[in-house]
Amino acid sequence: MTYLAKLFSLEGRTALVTGARTGLGRAVAAALAGAGADVVLVGHGGDFSQVTEEVQAHGRSAYVAEIDLAEPGQVAGKAAEILAGHQIDVLVNNAGIIRRADAVDHSLEDWRAVLSVNLDSVFELTRTVGASMVRRGSGKIITIASLLSFQGGIRVAAYTASKHAVAGLTKTLANEWAASNVQVNAIAPGYFATDNTAALRDDARRSQEILGRIPSGRWGSPDDLAGAAVFLASSASDYVTGHVLAVDGGWLAR
Repeated sequence: MTYLAKLFSLEGRTALVTGARTGLGRAVAAALAGAGADVVLVGHGGDFSQVTEEVQAHGRSAYVAEIDLAEPGQVAGKAAEILAGHQIDVLVNNAGIIRRADAVDHSLEDWRAVLSVNLDSVFELTRTVGASMVRRGSGKIITIASLLSFQGGIRVAAYTASKHAVAGLTKTLANEWAASNVQVNAIAPGYFATDNTAALRDDARRSQEILGRIPSGRWGSPDDLAGAAVFLASSASDYVTGHVLAVDGGWLAR
């Protein structure tokens, strides 16, 4: 194996990816498997057969675990069950939800639902899995942030608050755990063609406004996240921590 191949190799490691059934999570899970990792695929119901087959096509094992991230109080216990059978070397907090409404109409129920999945459960899972990494003296944590970790957005108050918080949490955990050789980073995807952006893409006027702002001139594909995920999961990023990496086709530079 060449030096560069070894630097980016995940052979012998196990990654846990939340929201792994579809979209960005599925693409990240497949990318990590392609780099050599076995993958624990976390979700709450649904058919995992496609992503499982993609992981196995790379010669890696796929294990499906169910955690309802809408119930943060259950996350630590479920994570402990996973840790009893798997050493998690890479944690990818990908799962997230969004509720769109004008702020004056944004219900407290929707606010709490978004924060429960996007922040509370992220903290509980990261705290639990991260503790095992700190004890072991190695680990990689990647949380999917957003352009709305930097900007305000429109009609997404809870989502924006959650993603700003994710950026801050990334930095504080990086500070605490760097000395234990645990790197904590985030990826901020731009406008990607996923279920979360279906409403935007179906709105011809809004979709054109967005495309007009993206220097690359297109919506991102889930596969566009693969390189960033493998980099932050591998030894190539051992001196990178507390960083939020934008993968946005140039949106923030515009």
